[in-house]
Amino acid sequence: MSDDAIPEFGSKAAGGGVGLGSVSLGAGGGRTLAEIAVILLVAVVIIGGLEFLLGWYQVPEYVLPKPSAIAAAFVKELPNVAPHWGYSVVTLLSGFGIGAGIGLLLAAVITQFPFVEKVITPYILILVTTPMLALVPLLILRFGFGYTPRIIAVSLATGPMVMINAATGFRRTDSAKIALARSYGASVLQIFWKIRAPMALPMILVGLMVGGIFGLLTTVGAEMAGGGFGLGNRLTTYSSMIRMPEFFAVILILSGMGILIYVIFFLIGKKWASWET
Repeated sequence: MSDDAIPEFGSKAAGGGVGLGSVSLGAGGGRTLAEIAVILLVAVVIIGGLEFLLGWYQVPEYVLPKPSAIAAAFVKELPNVAPHWGYSVVTLLSGFGIGAGIGLLLAAVITQFPFVEKVITPYILILVTTPMLALVPLLILRFGFGYTPRIIAVSLATGPMVMINAATGFRRTDSAKIALARSYGASVLQIFWKIRAPMALPMILVGLMVGGIFGLLTTVGAEMAGGGFGLGNRLTTYSSMIRMPEFFAVILILSGMGILIYVIFFLIGKKWASWET
């Protein structure tokens, strides 16, 4: 073996303890047919029960529409809502990409340079504890009603979540592996890319998932605060017109987007970080 070569390391957590797989997206196996059947049965019971009870008690549609009315509104309004869904996706992906990129970069820097961490940590805490929606009116006042204030708000909501989880993953690297790599002459960059980054991948994926969910919430809130496009704008429009079936149809779309975010990072974790289980 050459002097600059870095040996391959096992994936077991240090000390024989449980790795990050206990909380990572890569953990868990597939459901059985019986479990899937029970899940579907519960959904049918809930939906059917709501349909029956709302009809039995003659609850007004503007208070709570029947599931059948929501489904009909979903099909009817889909061509009108689809462009607004596209606007929301553009906002979410743009803000998420910028925020996640900056968050990962800051996580890598603060784990390598403790002085930088001491300097920027107070500002990160401010971002984490400040509701980004409170800044949307100020951003709209400065940048107008277009994409810019929304993307900035989503980036500010996403970045800290990604940074905190990624930094936690980078710090949890087994010090014995790092010491062994240094004994083989590995540089700081080699240690980071070959040891810290792979070992931190489960926590990075958790941070990306949480950041994606926070980004979706911020996207909808920013669209409700101002502007004439996006799913958040549709929620404001339908509620002001007391069109509750259409309102809940948009809620279903947003719920589907949130579930999709979770499923995407779950599958990525299952593919690339399942070794932590």
